Amino acid sequence: MLTSEILSSPEIAELAKAMVRVQQALTPACKDAENPFVKNRYASLNSVIEACRDALIAQSIWVAQYPVAAEAGHLGLVTKLVHGDSGQWQSSLMVMPLPKIDPQGYGSALTYARRYGLATLVGMVSEADDDAEAATPQRGKSSRAAERRNSPPPTPPTQSTDVLAGLPKIDGINYQTVTAGNGKLCITASGNVRDKRPFLQEAGFRWDGNRKLWWRYAA
Repeated sequence: MLTSEILSSPEIAELAKAMVRVQQALTPACKDAENPFVKNRYASLNSVIEACRDALIAQSIWVAQYPVAAEAGHLGLVTKLVHGDSGQWQSSLMVMPLPKIDPQGYGSALTYARRYGLATLVGMVSEADDDAEAATPQRGKSSRAAERRNSPPPTPPTQSTDVLAGLPKIDGINYQTVTAGNGKLCITASGNVRDKRPFLQEAGFRWDGNRKLWWRYAA
């Protein structure tokens, strides 16, 4: 589960005024990177920094990002804005699960957290970060049960090594292919998915609230 916490100095009026001027000067970050799993483009950490650096410096705002202790299997990152003229500050703490418990997993999570932590605190990027269930009007249990009964069940898993080989390796996550009722090949993710939502979403998976599983089309 990804969590965050905002802290600040007792007074932030001068910092707030400076940040208003920063946001007036901000330009959208260039989408300079591509997600190889869902084939969509996004703004990298370098792009986010480049898009806000000059505006922050012009208002004497210093940015610091540093990791802090977190529970086992998680990364904690603090992003802090300090107004050089007044000393006022505001910071956010983001805690997120590690995709893998090794240096590569730590580095990947650190880059992800820095990108979203900075963009969010500066107010530069807005992203819809909910699954299909959160965006769908709630219906009664009987309606959902009827939908499950009327939906054709997926066929047994098929072997598709090439499709699965391109997926990110996430600790505790198992992938398998199934053929959906519409005939399209899908990939499901199972196992220890509780704290892996950000990484599954990055890989193009979505949550099926009816069947209680993460899935995506193979292509």
